[in-house]
Amino acid sequence: MSYLLFRDIAVVDGTGDPRYRGDVVVEDGRIADIAAPGAIEGAGRVIDGEKLVLTPGFIDMHAHSDLHLLTEPGHFAKISQGVTTEVIGQDGLSYAPVDDVTLAMVRRQIAGWNGDPAGLDFSWRTVGEYLERLDRGITPNAAYLVPQGTLRLLVVGAERRAATTAEIDRMCALLAQGLAEGAVGMSSGLTYPPGMYADTAELAALCAVVAEAGGFYAPHTRSYGAGALDAYAEMIGLARRTGCALHLTHATMNFAENRGRAGELLALVDAALAEGCDISLDTYPYLPGATTLSALLPSWAMSGGPDAALARLADPVARERITFDVSVLGSDGCHGVTVAWETIQISGVGDAALSGYVGRTVAEIAADEGREPVAVFFDLLVRDELATTILQHVGHEENVRAIMRHARHMGGSDALLVGERPHPRAWGTFPRYLGYYARELGVFGLEECVHHLTGRPARRLRLRERGLVRVGYAADLVVFDPETVRDTATFEDPKRQARGIEQVLVNGEFAIEDGKATGRLAGRALRMDSVRKETR
Repeated sequence: MSYLLFRDIAVVDGTGDPRYRGDVVVEDGRIADIAAPGAIEGAGRVIDGEKLVLTPGFIDMHAHSDLHLLTEPGHFAKISQGVTTEVIGQDGLSYAPVDDVTLAMVRRQIAGWNGDPAGLDFSWRTVGEYLERLDRGITPNAAYLVPQGTLRLLVVGAERRAATTAEIDRMCALLAQGLAEGAVGMSSGLTYPPGMYADTAELAALCAVVAEAGGFYAPHTRSYGAGALDAYAEMIGLARRTGCALHLTHATMNFAENRGRAGELLALVDAALAEGCDISLDTYPYLPGATTLSALLPSWAMSGGPDAALARLADPVARERITFDVSVLGSDGCHGVTVAWETIQISGVGDAALSGYVGRTVAEIAADEGREPVAVFFDLLVRDELATTILQHVGHEENVRAIMRHARHMGGSDALLVGERPHPRAWGTFPRYLGYYARELGVFGLEECVHHLTGRPARRLRLRERGLVRVGYAADLVVFDPETVRDTATFEDPKRQARGIEQVLVNGEFAIEDGKATGRLAGRALRMDSVRKETR
């Protein structure tokens, strides 16, 4: 097509530098020219930038769109926020590499995160084959992390035990293969089985493989509650020990135990940075988290996989032990904290017959039905076969703001897109950064905020031809009104399009045009080999 011109538009280029006005030309999927306002003529299409800002496309450093990209490749929830690249394969559980048995178990275990869509062709088995499937047509770009929990499930199984030397060697070989096929690093979910059964030495062996390949490690740590600082220290210790780049994903300090303690986490990070460690982190700009109801179970109760867990839930002796863990001792699945049922809100169910529970807390359900909260917990787990999703209201605003100001901070939605009332971060994360935290609260200026969401994560992913508005770079671009941009999604009505985002381009093609989806599938998988080629 003839070239596209954004005329006399304010450019926030992703570096954090002050904005400037200019003409920006897009041609053949790239930024072809940047010139003084009014200097360029003859474009096939001109968009007047008088009241608008042009920025690089936003990079979601923590996405759970692994299946959604295949079943709904238009991906309106994210693309309407200006997200042009997502990092998937998060929290140690995803769909490659697998064999038939592992795939069946993963599909069941994380149906609450991603659904388990009937009719979807799951014929891939390797990381390379999964990335090839994405290349058939998606709207945003996607980068993939090899999931450490899936590796463990594939090699060790679902049992709670130490891996043998031979098993660790096999996991390392599979990880190296996944990285060679294009994954950009490895993720862990160390409060989710079976990844949580790995000890530090096992993780170090895997991190050494990631370091050798030039990728990064993105762990969901062992706790964001009791022992949170020790959990972060373990991950930072891995970076020191192995030289592996570390990205602390959804880096929160939650629960009553950690109110006002973000500074202690940041001190750990800063000390390691001063020693030369390569560390970054991401957060979502909300207080509640989101996960599955079954995640609250202690790790021993999930050993052996979903069927073994359901069998324990039918055993009165096991139920008594689980009750003690979640109510008195503090379940490791709930970050070592006893479960406060008034903070656990049902956000989605697998069985439509249970939809009346959506939007209510476990404490409210228990009071309405005259039962103990733990009885409601057990009942929902069994009746919904572990598929129930929840919001967990355990965050602290002072921690959220402190962490998002950090010099290595990036944006990550951690968005679950399934369920009747998912967390609003699925539709609102990036406009919320721009509108609420930057414009309204002044936590940072617009230029710095955009840097957190674009240039900085592109550097973590080693995408030196993405993440900035520069000549020759891929035309992943967002155009928005800086005075009106904001999230509109709420906890009561979470599936609402953000305001103020007018144009979104992916690889030079309009994904959002004048605020509406175009249906163009211009995204692709960003592989480790392409990352290296784009690094100059």
